Amino acid sequence: MFFHVMLTTECNLQCKYCFGEAVNDFEEDFSGLDVDYSLPKKASYAWSQLAKFCSKDADCVLTFYGGEPLLCINEIKQIMDLAKPKQFMIQTNGLLLDKLEPEYVNRFHTILVSIDGDEALTDYYRGKGTFRKVVNNLRLITQNGFQGELIARMTVMEQTDLYKQVTWLLDNTEFAFSSVHWQLNAGFWEKDYARRDFKRWSENSYIPSLKQLAQFWVNQMQTKSTMLKLYPLLGIAHSLLHKEPSLLRCGSGWINYTIQTDGTIIPCPTMWGMKNYYISHIRNAHPKKLKQILIKNEPCTDCEVFSICGGRCLYANVTKRWSSEAYALVCNTVKSLVDAVDSELPRIRQLINNGTMRLSDFDFVKYNGCEIIP
Repeated sequence: MFFHVMLTTECNLQCKYCFGEAVNDFEEDFSGLDVDYSLPKKASYAWSQLAKFCSKDADCVLTFYGGEPLLCINEIKQIMDLAKPKQFMIQTNGLLLDKLEPEYVNRFHTILVSIDGDEALTDYYRGKGTFRKVVNNLRLITQNGFQGELIARMTVMEQTDLYKQVTWLLDNTEFAFSSVHWQLNAGFWEKDYARRDFKRWSENSYIPSLKQLAQFWVNQMQTKSTMLKLYPLLGIAHSLLHKEPSLLRCGSGWINYTIQTDGTIIPCPTMWGMKNYYISHIRNAHPKKLKQILIKNEPCTDCEVFSICGGRCLYANVTKRWSSEAYALVCNTVKSLVDAVDSELPRIRQLINNGTMRLSDFDFVKYNGCEIIP
């Protein structure tokens, strides 16, 4: 089982798609949901409870999460000294990676670092100087011996040319990644759709980029025998090759849960404080016996790509922040992503058949924080 450990709700950045939209939509409420806004800002339970909870599952994976988890460096070290999960991971904005000693950084199986593309775009979304500091820290941790997987985790919206930015992250003189995941900023806030240009951008920029990226990805396999871990493409290709249906791809609510700052277990980090979806508490729960919360509602269950998509986002299905018409545009991006990968499947199979690639090259660590469906 996988668990996001929310160490804090505080962050040292004020990104346009997070803090910025929160300010604009400050007065939003969650009609019909009982939300606890008084949860502690920092984790308030005993680490011994977390260690005991994790010890009940030999395959337990703990992912430090926030807010910005590296605002809690002492807590991270205490947990890593006490708990014995199968793996530690972290999702971070990367600004404080230089503050955590290499002996701890090098124990991470995976680091997902928030970076949205090149310097101009990252700094536009996340604040001037952010890109340079993050890249310098990534160089530092690799020089200090980090050998785990380093995933560039992009947030994309109207200012993003997806093909340009993903390919830049893969091949540049600043810091090149082999693993990239992107997440659409869509359906998380109620009022933002009216002030945005999502329809035009998704249809004229984002969807064409998906086809370009799928072609580029397979071209790299063909010419270089290289498997770039572009997670939305990789995860879908794996399912299609194995004819393997999936529940919600991120795992939220059935194999990937979140531990709030008060020790309460919820399905997903974005469902922080939603008491209707509280599952249990780490002091008396067994990690392998948690209640499952699955997407069972229309239009998802009637969709032709439901077995590949799994419903995209539990939070969006529960909160319904965007209208049905607006969210249909998001569904169109998912269908276009599946189509882009499916159209390249004949070439992929040929590369496997002729020995250029192996079926096992498409294996990856599932539920590692990459939602697969953006």
